[in-house]
Amino acid sequence: MHKAGFVNIVGKPNAGKSTLLNQLMGEKLAIVTQKAQTTRHRIFGIYNEEDLQIVFSDTPGVLDPKYGLQEKMMDFVKDSLQDADVFLFIVDVTDKAEPSEFLIDKLNKIPVPVLLLLNKVDQTDQAGLETLVETWHNRIPKAEILPISALNAFNTEVILPKLKSLLPENPPYYDKDQYTDKPERFFVNEAIREKILLNYDKEIPYSVEVVTEQFKEKEGIIFIDSIIYVERDTQKGIIIGHKGEAIKKVGTEARLDLEKFFSKKIHLNLFVKVKKDWRKNDRDLKNFGYR
Repeated sequence: MHKAGFVNIVGKPNAGKSTLLNQLMGEKLAIVTQKAQTTRHRIFGIYNEEDLQIVFSDTPGVLDPKYGLQEKMMDFVKDSLQDADVFLFIVDVTDKAEPSEFLIDKLNKIPVPVLLLLNKVDQTDQAGLETLVETWHNRIPKAEILPISALNAFNTEVILPKLKSLLPENPPYYDKDQYTDKPERFFVNEAIREKILLNYDKEIPYSVEVVTEQFKEKEGIIFIDSIIYVERDTQKGIIIGHKGEAIKKVGTEARLDLEKFFSKKIHLNLFVKVKKDWRKNDRDLKNFGYR
């Protein structure tokens, strides 16, 4: 008997969705930072055992879109609410803002199991946790509620067995040696973008898109040329920094991560170009992979 199915991870920005995906997969597929809107695309992580295949889907956080890019991000979220066998709804217990009524309504109506994961429980006490469990049980009565810490791997070991019990009998959807649906260049782009999120403040990280134009392996070394696109000339100067120090730091940090990811030596060249107001331009968004 072989089980296989789609498990979609949903929640608000910064709830810990990507951290959980990486924890369940046992390796870093999705970039993780403390900044909201770190995840822009829908990423599949394909977990395999001899008699099991789980296709995890990490999605952008649910938000009220303000411009074209955010609208495309929300399209990925809406797509993810159509095709799951099980949902992992992750909630940040430290988030004091109002919950997403959009998600609550959708998950109550969808006729598939929901595991509601109260994340970051190391940052609350027992009384607070019990109150949250009762509150969320009333909001989504059918959900099974689990307290976890994705970052610290607390209670995450129970998730895979629970999913295995919930998934239907199916042959695998992907080859058993495949662990993601994304190409190599996607992970290069994301590694660079993660370092930009970590090294720059304010609007800069959200105005950036990365495109890898060359990815070639020769004599055991991967040669990569990537372009960092920004929206304005002033942003280009900030990305490059005084005497190129800022972009050099990004390049070094990204290269080290990519060498771990690919287990090979990396030669990385970074370039910065201006594409005015690309976040609001449908053609640019489509070219960048936001359909």
